[in-house]
Amino acid sequence: MDEVLISIVAPAHNEEGNIRALVDAVEHAGRELAARLGDPNREKFEFILVDDGSTDGTRAMALELARTRPWLRIIAMTNTPRGRGNGQSAAFHAGFRATRAPLIGVLDADMQNDPADLPAMLDLLLREGADMVQGDRSRNRRDGFIRRAGSIVGRAFRRWLLGDTIRDTGCSLRLMKREVALRLPLEFRGMHRFIPATARHLGYKVLEMPVSHRPRTAGTTKYGMGILQRALPGLVDCFAVRWMRRRRRPVTSMEVRAARPEMRVRPAEHAGAPGGEGVRA
Repeated sequence: MDEVLISIVAPAHNEEGNIRALVDAVEHAGRELAARLGDPNREKFEFILVDDGSTDGTRAMALELARTRPWLRIIAMTNTPRGRGNGQSAAFHAGFRATRAPLIGVLDADMQNDPADLPAMLDLLLREGADMVQGDRSRNRRDGFIRRAGSIVGRAFRRWLLGDTIRDTGCSLRLMKREVALRLPLEFRGMHRFIPATARHLGYKVLEMPVSHRPRTAGTTKYGMGILQRALPGLVDCFAVRWMRRRRRPVTSMEVRAARPEMRVRPAEHAGAPGGEGVRA
């Protein structure tokens, strides 16, 4: 297996119109990340695209691009509900477990996240000794009023119920250690909303960094458009996460071994024996 210094993961559901531009942008960012991690050839990276039940040409286009890009890997979700995806949590869960590098960059496939922000995230993570750098779109958000309002309501719920102070937990653009990614309970629906908060709860150092955000130019949003459609599931998930936290018991352990018996030294027969007066057992 070739050495990989960094993996980049993106879930995709019916993003045919964005795949080519996404792959090109991730290639540029991946080569820059590899270079900053000490690869002079800028080749030791991989891009894992998780096709979450797409019904358009997303998978076919990705497979065609992968023919000439050995660093591009396609993970296809199985047991997908007909006409729908499994959701971001499940897609991230599958993508993270397919990675081979000690560091993982994450972004959406809709091209609203800019992969060019990942190298700066890497610099911050290494400089500050962090375990995760979470993107913050607050200053540059390019979504409509409904989505922004829903995010504000969701953030209020998280702060109230969980004490979560992350400003933009809904931003998928982040960089983290693989160790962190594999400990996230993403097999539960909706847990992708709590990735940075969960990492902090597990004891990892999470930093935030302002990132750019761009309007969608192809495809359609996969979110419900009403505030209630966005806020109510988030509120239910907050209660679920709160319950999980209260039930969680940190497990620590250490290996112990039986003490070795002390060596018994035979005392000298008389004080004048070589070696002195002898040692009592």
